[in-house]
Amino acid sequence: MGMNVGQAEDDEDVISAINTTPLVDVMLVLLIIFLITIPVATHTVPVALPKETNQPRQTKPENINLSVTRDGGVFWNQEALGQEALVERLKAVSVLQPQPEVQVRGDGAAPYEHVGRVVLACQRAGILKIGFITEPPPRG
Repeated sequence: MGMNVGQAEDDEDVISAINTTPLVDVMLVLLIIFLITIPVATHTVPVALPKETNQPRQTKPENINLSVTRDGGVFWNQEALGQEALVERLKAVSVLQPQPEVQVRGDGAAPYEHVGRVVLACQRAGILKIGFITEPPPRG
């Protein structure tokens, strides 16, 4: 492609072509740089990663199962309880040695406020171990 240096006699002859030679040169240089640096980036330090060890816990008969429904109802095993009755029962259990673990089963659609009330009742009663029962994610 040529370049007009002087005054053009005919101003209507405008050259509308783009010089792509510098673009191709830059792209080739970038391609060469990437081809050289990619093998260096794939070499990593060999590290032994930890394996997944998620063991299901055994439910002991002395554990306390509390269920929280989506409307805020609290059940001690299958018996419905109010907030104050729950605190009184938990206070009676908190003095046992060894102290049993409270396992909370909250409905997936329940607001956290309802589960939070159960946790607060356990805290007021002096329970040290609180566990949350969930469903494991699907494998695969």
